[in-house]
Amino acid sequence: MPSAGLAPRRVVQLSALLAMFALYVAQLASALVPYVPVFVAASAAGLALDTYLQFKQPGLLTLLGKVRFDVTVRQLLRDMLILVGLLRIDGIDPLGEQAPLLIALLAVYVLHFGCQAAAVLVRRTRTLPILTRNIDASALRLSAAPPRILARRSSHRMLSFSVPATVGLLLTAATTDAYWGGIGIGLSVALFGGGMLYLGTWLLPKKRAKSEAQVMAWLDKWLADYRPTVAMYFSGGTTSAYQANMWLSTLADVDGKPLIVLRERFMVNKIDATDVPIICFPKVATMFSLENSTLKMMLHPANAAKTSQVLRIPTVKHAFINHGESDKLSSCNPYAKAYDEVWVAGAAARDRYQLADVGVEDKDVVEVGRPQLSPITVGTGPAKDKPYTTVLYAPTWEGWDGNPGNTSVVLAGENIVRHLLADDRVRLIYKPHPMTGSQVPAAGAANARIMAMIREANTRRSGARPGPEAATELARAAATLDELTSTAFRTSADEMEKMLLQGRPDGGRQAAVAQATAAWEQAYWASFPEWEHLIVTEARPAIFTCFNQADVLISDVSSVVSDWLASEKPYAVANTSGLAETDFRTGFPTVSAATILTPDAQGVPGLLAAVRGEAEDVYAEARLELKEHLLGPSDPPSMDRFNVAVRALCTRADERRLRMAARGESEIPAQREDSIEEQVAEVTAAEPEDSVTA
Repeated sequence: MPSAGLAPRRVVQLSALLAMFALYVAQLASALVPYVPVFVAASAAGLALDTYLQFKQPGLLTLLGKVRFDVTVRQLLRDMLILVGLLRIDGIDPLGEQAPLLIALLAVYVLHFGCQAAAVLVRRTRTLPILTRNIDASALRLSAAPPRILARRSSHRMLSFSVPATVGLLLTAATTDAYWGGIGIGLSVALFGGGMLYLGTWLLPKKRAKSEAQVMAWLDKWLADYRPTVAMYFSGGTTSAYQANMWLSTLADVDGKPLIVLRERFMVNKIDATDVPIICFPKVATMFSLENSTLKMMLHPANAAKTSQVLRIPTVKHAFINHGESDKLSSCNPYAKAYDEVWVAGAAARDRYQLADVGVEDKDVVEVGRPQLSPITVGTGPAKDKPYTTVLYAPTWEGWDGNPGNTSVVLAGENIVRHLLADDRVRLIYKPHPMTGSQVPAAGAANARIMAMIREANTRRSGARPGPEAATELARAAATLDELTSTAFRTSADEMEKMLLQGRPDGGRQAAVAQATAAWEQAYWASFPEWEHLIVTEARPAIFTCFNQADVLISDVSSVVSDWLASEKPYAVANTSGLAETDFRTGFPTVSAATILTPDAQGVPGLLAAVRGEAEDVYAEARLELKEHLLGPSDPPSMDRFNVAVRALCTRADERRLRMAARGESEIPAQREDSIEEQVAEVTAAEPEDSVTA
């Protein structure tokens, strides 16, 4: 299916490139003949096509850039062919009386490169060594960015500003009057020259940010004033921000002065709404400003390549908190032994680490519960009197290894959905993992078929629908929430401008977003009739609010199951691993209190009967025991236990600082005062000649 959809698009793209080259050939041929109508038409069409593709299909032209046929070369070739045509057309002498046209055209290119040089200088001066959010950084002389077409869109600038010159020269070719060429080239000269001068104003002291040394000095002062104690450290790819976002509410309630430390520039605007100050350190050298701050500990929701860099700061203690717990091997990664402590939800994770034998000592494992699960409501018993039993089917994705046992979508998904849709008293909420199909095409195809089955089932149902006021309320709630969470900026905004706009913390913004999110969720569920099956593929509604709507969960071995247990409601797990049920339960403790579904999903009717109270819920007591084993006790609350762990690790950091301060200078290796060059020279001189050569 994907290849069939891409084929027409590729044909169109290939046709566009062939058309571009055909126009160059037509331009050359008609210039040599010369045949003015074709010459003018081919030249104008070539410029129009190039400009259209540059603005609408920039990715296509990237291929040409890779073979050094970029926009500057294309425009230069186009202008050179126009000059060839002018040489061949009777009545025009561009090397004689009309020589100023040629000189002026050269000036256009000189100014183009001058404008490009100014753009590079401006971008460099506006690239700060750090980025911040929720921190007032106005003292750094932050300013709005120059227009994007001048500072960052050199290709668009080249084509757009060259249009007057090309049109003027083509009018000269058509009329043999150099007047038109002079006007067109003059306009292009004015555009390039004016753009270069305008960009130059960003190099003046009023618009130019402070130097790197001044920025780092400002940061040191801010850290000294704010006095952070607990930071969340995060590094990852464009799709991994959810791993940090799930901890924002916990970080906001932590004891101490919280801070968020990022490593990738793009990640600053991937973090959801929060009042916690954010600092991004793109380079490891700048990150060591934290070593001299009051920061005592860091929380790590994920392992990343750049994590090893921050672990080198000796004054800071580190705790791995993970972004979810399951029976998968990724939940007991050997990298965890690099941290001072590993914080887990309950005893199950502690046992998992010891069974895995990956080097994490039991004394370094701390049970803190899962503070994020507080929005999940506890079930009130069998769904006896409800007209519809709401089933949440939330399968995970196929994983990086594509193991068929990872997800039920391929082998069992359609059977599960078919059995659910066959029951007239079931309302299905289907929420697949957003990465479904990214590794195994068969998973994506099965996912598409499942959604088609659900849509088709809805056409066979009918009943009363909420009135138009429900849709109006949802739209109003969505607008309010979007306004609070929007990180949209004008198209020309760069990192410095975004840092300026996000610099002043709103105070209470996170609470306002939470309130607006709750209002939106209420409006969302109220906008659908209770009999309609739903497919949820967007970020909203979140998985926890889907939990609260559902009477039972069907899922795979994943952290979704562990989190669901907070609701104490029944659940089922699909076994597509090929293991016998006994071995499956033994190998994956999180499913020990679940109904196990085989790929044919024949157990779905029995599961529904237990949920409705029509049959005994044989796993009710086991779920309560498993909940405590996985998530820890309900009392004291998880947030309280989390804060106890924070205070304890901060105390360990303080004790180390005291020990280091108490040690005499003679006990601590001193730094050498001679330079690196002098040390290298000294070592080289002391080594035997053959040793140095080797």
